[in-house]
Amino acid sequence: MTKATDFRTKTADELSDELLSLKKEQFNLRFQKATGQLENTARVRQIRRDVARVKTIQAQKAASAAKAK
Repeated sequence: MTKATDFRTKTADELSDELLSLKKEQFNLRFQKATGQLENTARVRQIRRDVARVKTIQAQKAASAAKAK
């Protein structure tokens, strides 16, 4: 699980890349669960929350950039 402060230091492009990698991992975990190969079930929850963190920080950065204009 990554902390929000780690995400806040990243640029918009880095956040997009991070979101893409989290979505890929989430996809892979869903397949593992469906085939019965998933060992660490808590990882699904961690990934889901990390995705939410990244999206929240992206929205905050977009709002602050729009306000600055």
